[in-house]
Amino acid sequence: MNANAIRSMLQSTLDDYSLSRAEKSQVREELQSLSANPQAAAEFRRLAFEVARSAATSDTFAAVLIWLEDIVRVLQPETARQKTEIVRACFSPHDNCPGEIRSLIATCRSSLDLCVFTITDDRLTDAVLDAHHRGVKIRIITDNDKAADLGSDADRFSNAGIPLRIDRTSFHMHHKFAIFDASLLLNGSYNWTRSAAEHNEENFIITDQPVLISVFQQQFEKLWSSLV
Repeated sequence: MNANAIRSMLQSTLDDYSLSRAEKSQVREELQSLSANPQAAAEFRRLAFEVARSAATSDTFAAVLIWLEDIVRVLQPETARQKTEIVRACFSPHDNCPGEIRSLIATCRSSLDLCVFTITDDRLTDAVLDAHHRGVKIRIITDNDKAADLGSDADRFSNAGIPLRIDRTSFHMHHKFAIFDASLLLNGSYNWTRSAAEHNEENFIITDQPVLISVFQQQFEKLWSSLV
């Protein structure tokens, strides 16, 4: 089943904002056929979030999120739930936090959603641009004040054609999280700056816990929609 067929199937299950037992079986059968191809399975997850984004409006947002939560549960196979979860932490300046993030970006294959207060570390910006050039679908949310700072890489992302949205309030968009292939979450105090890497006491955690990924993805979609 190609991407268009998967998208069409997902859209049909969203028609009534409810995932029936038969529809769950249909999704599971398709996932079983993709089980030998992790990249294809990641693309399936990305398409599910794409369909949800397209369908979400101010009136349907809550119903679409319920549908998406059901899809996420189906996408997480029983065998995977029984495996040890990925849960690890990094602390700056002692750990190689930029190297860890660059490694996650380098292995990203289908989608990357960044919601980071400030991005000025060219090592990380270059890794994001490399992922963009190899076809990873990237979206970035950042803070308006920090986007205007000297050294901010917001313009580099925009000039490269990466969708980027900036909050327009007098308050700060202070999140620092990233979602890789809709299957891995990075979150913590760590800004994507050289100061955070080399001087500040900072941290982030990395996890593949599906409930947390779903909650953060929902928050990203909510912010993304509000910053049009």
